[in-house]
Amino acid sequence: MTDAKKEELISLLPRLRRFCLGLTGSRERADDLAQATCERALARLDQWKTGTRMDSWLFTVARSVWINDWHRRQTRGVEVPLDQMGGRHASDGVAAAEQTLLLKRVMEKLRDLPDEQRQVLLLVCVEGFSYAEAATILDIRVGTVMSRLARGRRKIQHLAMADAGTGRVAKIGE
Repeated sequence: MTDAKKEELISLLPRLRRFCLGLTGSRERADDLAQATCERALARLDQWKTGTRMDSWLFTVARSVWINDWHRRQTRGVEVPLDQMGGRHASDGVAAAEQTLLLKRVMEKLRDLPDEQRQVLLLVCVEGFSYAEAATILDIRVGTVMSRLARGRRKIQHLAMADAGTGRVAKIGE
């Protein structure tokens, strides 16, 4: 492996971990998934095609490892609860508490989404991939990405409004 490839892989670790955290909902499982992804990526680096984006390839590997792990957990019947998302840094205690609560609510809403919608939201809204790139990573059509993204956004908006006790869903622009 060249030094440039190593540096690029290392630079992608924070994004990879964030993506893994969004998939798993647990810091410990996210770390495990990120580590397993790196192990598989390093072992199969020869499968990465020069000229393609390494981040896209790495996220595809992560998703594959996650799906395999999910199937393994289903056969064992093990359920791991979502960890609390504390430990964020802020300038004062009130801001830190607000950040922690907001992050926890967002993670809960993401967890309530079907896997397909959550994956698209993480790739497009959090990681900044284009629809075409997300479609390639997920091995689906661009139209499917757009549809899942729209449904996911609507569901999160609906859940947030229900939590706020308004009893209605606000339209964009209201």
